[in-house]
Amino acid sequence: MAQSAGKKIATWIILGLLFVGLIGFGGTSLRGNLSTVGSVGETEITVQEFARELQGQIRALEAQAGRSLPISELQTFGIDSAVLGQLIGTHVLENETIALGLSAGDEQVAAEITSAPQFRGASGAFDRETYRFALDRAGLTEAEFEESLRRDLARSLLQAAVTAGVPAPDAYAETLATWLGETRSFLWASLTEADLAEPLPEPAPADLQAHYDANTDSFLSPETRRITYAVLTPSMIVDEVTVDEDALRALYESQIDDYVRPERRLVERLVFETEESAQAAWARLEAGEIDFDALVRERGLELGSIDLGDVTEAELRDAGEAVFSIQPGAVTAPSPSPLGPALFRVNAILPAQETPFEEAREELRTELAAERARRVIEQSAEGLTDLMAGGATVEDLAERTDMELGTIELTEESAEGIAAYAAFRNAAAETSPGDFPELTELEDGGLAVIRVDEVVPPAPIPLEEARPQVSEAWRQAELRTRLLARAEEMATEIEAAGDWPDSLPVPNAETGLDRRAFVPDTPPGFLTEVFAMDEGAARALPMPGGALVVQVTGISPADLSDEDLAAAADRFAADAQAGITQDIFDVYTRSLQSRTEVQIDQSAVNAVITSFQ
Repeated sequence: MAQSAGKKIATWIILGLLFVGLIGFGGTSLRGNLSTVGSVGETEITVQEFARELQGQIRALEAQAGRSLPISELQTFGIDSAVLGQLIGTHVLENETIALGLSAGDEQVAAEITSAPQFRGASGAFDRETYRFALDRAGLTEAEFEESLRRDLARSLLQAAVTAGVPAPDAYAETLATWLGETRSFLWASLTEADLAEPLPEPAPADLQAHYDANTDSFLSPETRRITYAVLTPSMIVDEVTVDEDALRALYESQIDDYVRPERRLVERLVFETEESAQAAWARLEAGEIDFDALVRERGLELGSIDLGDVTEAELRDAGEAVFSIQPGAVTAPSPSPLGPALFRVNAILPAQETPFEEAREELRTELAAERARRVIEQSAEGLTDLMAGGATVEDLAERTDMELGTIELTEESAEGIAAYAAFRNAAAETSPGDFPELTELEDGGLAVIRVDEVVPPAPIPLEEARPQVSEAWRQAELRTRLLARAEEMATEIEAAGDWPDSLPVPNAETGLDRRAFVPDTPPGFLTEVFAMDEGAARALPMPGGALVVQVTGISPADLSDEDLAAAADRFAADAQAGITQDIFDVYTRSLQSRTEVQIDQSAVNAVITSFQ
């Protein structure tokens, strides 16, 4: 039964790949009398076959990349050779099926086609018109498609025959499951500075010098780009921009909802299916039998799910008058809503807000002036480009236009002034000394022209300047060293005692953990170390900022009767069997190929590739 299901799945894969590869073919145009790109033994690789497979591979790669990929780019990755290799392998197997007299019968081909979902009609059953239409889209006749499917099914039969009888590697799977299911119980404790017998001393000058000399690369000044720039931003010319009264009033009217806001309420709405159920709930509220929050919970809802936020009377439609007539905390009688009769609770009143034009004038002027300043700068871009094309330097631009001249020593930490613009930092990073200056558009609509005068590489910071950083780095390194030494002392003490002495820090206890477990606050590879230890053994391990000590208190073998572990063993066996089966078939295919004459017409291959350009 399992083998039958496996064959059915394999056949579906064949049919799916075959059909997907065929659909949509025809986007290339080949001229001349080319019919084949090569031969494998007694079979030929047709131009159409190569083009179809190539197109399918291109589509798959484009789907992964999320963009169109030119054939020239794909050729650099060897797509043409990969497609030819696949087709050669396919035809080698086809030759063998012919030699062995293997073929799929008409009934099997018909069964696969009629059960394929690609060819089902509206009723869910096989539909001949759908079948014909799909093949027509692929540019195929029924005979061509069915013959191609027949060959694929024959190859599937050959593969099944070659790989049949490969036993499941149960011993291998059981070994892996046994390894995976082993568990450890252990005690562990992480150490801090408080666990040291003595506090860390202050570093002596010789200590700092030695640490500095051994870690010079940790105390480097960042790469610095010395830049001269010219910049023009809206804020530099906004005061010079003229804004007339009519334009300000027009902007005010276009944003009237921001300046004139009607009274609003913070409202919750509890909807009922019928008027009767809403009235019954309202009666219980009025009688004091239940409050609104309990009524919501009784309906299986949460307050967040019935919250309407702040709404106006108009937005509430027919319920607006009732809602706006009650005070915060009160609940309306059943009122209409788009979802049915509902009870509304008011949580707060937000009074109407109105900002007159006169009060908004300065804000409006700032907004409109900034927009007009951006347009002025945008219109000046062409003139600035012309000046640079005529040989104007950054200094010339500052002298002959409204741009201002500046300099900066830019590092990756710079974030003030002109360096606050990400566009400026990015352009500076991409510019080298001697590059022709280009206009860079800034985030606020401004423009900048950058000249990198010098790039100063990272260099060691003198010890005197870096003393605070060196001192802290020495302290952390010394703390790690001393904590690891203390952890090693503790591990020796634990092993000598055969148990965790009470004089040591109280440990964390872990019981029955397997290799898949996760122990918080432990370093990477912690469980790997634990599983490499014998029962009773103790070990010191370094960790970020310190060290820990661990003792294995118990080792338990895997329980192969456990359902999860048994399922894992089955997966291991299935994966191994599939891998062995594929390896056998690969060896078989390579053996056939070594005994088969293969000829490729490179000019025909090139012609197909050219048709994709």
